[in-house]
Amino acid sequence: MALSKERLGRFNPDNHMEGRVTDIGPRHYWQFFPPVIQNNYGKWAYHEILEPGVLVHVSETGDKAFTVRCGGMRFMTVEFLRELCDIADRFADGYVRFTTRNNIEFIVDSLEKVEALKAELAKHTFAIGGSLKFPVGGTGAGVTNIVHTQGFIHCHTAAVDASSMVKALMDGLFEHFTSMDLPAQVRVSMACCLNMCGAVHCSDIALLGYHRKPPAIDHEVLHKICEIPLAIASCPTAAISPGKTEDGLKTVKIKVERCMFCGNCYTMCPALPLADGQGDCVVMMAGGKVSNRISPPTFSKVIIPYLPNNHPRFPEVVEATKQVLNAYAADARKYERIGDWAARIGWEKFFEKCNLPFTEHLIDDYRLAYDTYRTSTQFKYTDAAWAVTRAAEGEE
Repeated sequence: MALSKERLGRFNPDNHMEGRVTDIGPRHYWQFFPPVIQNNYGKWAYHEILEPGVLVHVSETGDKAFTVRCGGMRFMTVEFLRELCDIADRFADGYVRFTTRNNIEFIVDSLEKVEALKAELAKHTFAIGGSLKFPVGGTGAGVTNIVHTQGFIHCHTAAVDASSMVKALMDGLFEHFTSMDLPAQVRVSMACCLNMCGAVHCSDIALLGYHRKPPAIDHEVLHKICEIPLAIASCPTAAISPGKTEDGLKTVKIKVERCMFCGNCYTMCPALPLADGQGDCVVMMAGGKVSNRISPPTFSKVIIPYLPNNHPRFPEVVEATKQVLNAYAADARKYERIGDWAARIGWEKFFEKCNLPFTEHLIDDYRLAYDTYRTSTQFKYTDAAWAVTRAAEGEE
């Protein structure tokens, strides 16, 4: 399928309405495939990882597609993108793609092009610090790029910044990105608050920014800038109710024991700020995954309830992550993910080997946990399982 120049043709600056079709959505993905992918679509026999950051997919026809993966970032400048596109034009026939974890992938059709591309990528460094702009790696039994949320750049409910923590963390884990020296792949995720637009609840290691204090109430301006009914309705736990100050001004009251620190009220009312430099912290979770390999998918479990929010390099977070990763690397069996390792040795032993304190607050007491077991293809539906569902839904 070639790029259409008719119905979906190029924009004509002299006649803005020429050939205009609305609500057509994005261009068809086929138009962005390299020729080697188009010619062998649906015919791939197997793939291998040749070295960290380099994969090969072999077709039934004998054709090979070589992928060079390098680390990227969620927020890219225009200058960075231009540099990236220039490399793709010169070494990958203009084709480049992004993975869901913000990695960058170039697809070429020969090993000679792979070597030329790697040599070029190694030349590109940042002016300050000299770090690689396009480090090759992130495949196989190692640490791949960290998927994360928006942080202070875009989000108003963030408890911690995302970009700076991810940068500091990947600096500390860089040796595991450019090698495959771990028992299995390790997926690290980071969310700035418990609303989790980055969905970190099923990761090998998950970092979560956490508000520990309820919103502050600016009584003097709340009635001037906020729709009080909307602020009340925004709370998912009904912790907010109408109230009045001693001076008779309309305001709200917050039932602290009901507040879950989500920040929804702040979204509707700027007079209810939630961020607090001293109270906000980072929570570390571990053991989650979405894969069905060896064991069913599992949710991450809290292993460290509090790490200080020391922006911008977060030394405590980096050290704790390396501590868990080193213990896992030293003791896990080949192909075991962190959750599989913890399940085999027992979570008590997991805390002991990672040199982490264990408290009763870390015990998983989610009352509907039995229902969450059904996230796997390995689950067997039984009469007892259906009974739990009926009971949870209030049926006899």
